[in-house]
Amino acid sequence: MTMHSFALHIPDAELEPDPLDPAQIVSGTPEVTGKVVWESADGKQIRGIWQITPGVVTDTEADELFVVVSGSATIEVEGGATFGVGPGDMAVLRAGDRTTWTVHETLRKAYSINL
Repeated sequence: MTMHSFALHIPDAELEPDPLDPAQIVSGTPEVTGKVVWESADGKQIRGIWQITPGVVTDTEADELFVVVSGSATIEVEGGATFGVGPGDMAVLRAGDRTTWTVHETLRKAYSINL
């Protein structure tokens, strides 16, 4: 893994399969791919790229900031807000948020997670 300063063109980054737990899939046949581009020595900070194809999935979030590069989704936070995200949007999710993602078109995001 890269431990020095670097730049990466997100739209062209090659991603690897990162299968969803079937229990997370509400509808459709969404497929997830991703790539960790940096991880702290203690494993508590992770930076990467994540992509999901259309469908509806649930998740329990980590403390995350992400920026959408392409695609779109509606994210519903249980007991909280529902918001749409698309190219250029930044979103912040709180650790423990239970979310439902309705992915309208294949979504690719760059993320930073703190565990």
